[in-house]
Amino acid sequence: MQPKKNPKADLSRNSSLYFSIGLALVLFLSWQLIEWKTYDRSNFLYESLNVENEDDEEVPITEQIKTPPPPPPPPAPEIIEIVEDEEEIEETVIESTESDQEEIVEIEEIEVEDDFEDVDVPFAVIEDVPIYPGCERVAKSQRRNCFQEQINKHIRRNFRYPEIAQEMGIQGRVYVNFIIAKDGTIQNVRMRGPDKNLEKEAQRIISKLPKMTPGKQRGRAVRVPFSIPITFRLQ
Repeated sequence: MQPKKNPKADLSRNSSLYFSIGLALVLFLSWQLIEWKTYDRSNFLYESLNVENEDDEEVPITEQIKTPPPPPPPPAPEIIEIVEDEEEIEETVIESTESDQEEIVEIEEIEVEDDFEDVDVPFAVIEDVPIYPGCERVAKSQRRNCFQEQINKHIRRNFRYPEIAQEMGIQGRVYVNFIIAKDGTIQNVRMRGPDKNLEKEAQRIISKLPKMTPGKQRGRAVRVPFSIPITFRLQ
């Protein structure tokens, strides 16, 4: 017995292709439904505004207050009476205080006392500088230079480098300040240097200065401050 089905009419031959096409169409329609958007048309309606009522503003009615006019000035008197001045007026006479006679007024001499008891006069401006022993015979204009030369000679003659400073390699410059008192002695020796040993040596040298003739300002003995540097240098 032969089959009645036509072998060429095989429906299952393209079933996979049809299934794919159908699945693609279903997916496309599903995607379109998901992405579909609707809008509320009420948002697009135009609202009419009544502007005419808002533009009408009520203007307050102002009332102008009328001020009364100022009173008129009093009328001038029609009759002017002339009154005679019979009272006598005493005139004041200003007399000059200057006298014709020449008066001689004697003025007593006023003595001005200068108080130099507690005043320090710097060495650079003092009238009579302190006199170092040996500078008495030098002219007055050269005593300042003589004083400084003798001070330098005294430092060189008494200079002694501290052994501790030599071992430690300490050197530098020590600034020494002192005052030549009114009796010619050396007072208030102060030092400032890089090391205490150098300062002690500078103080020892200055303390050996001899007694001097004190400096004078306007003929009176005064205190004279003086400063000098002492250099300590290793060879």
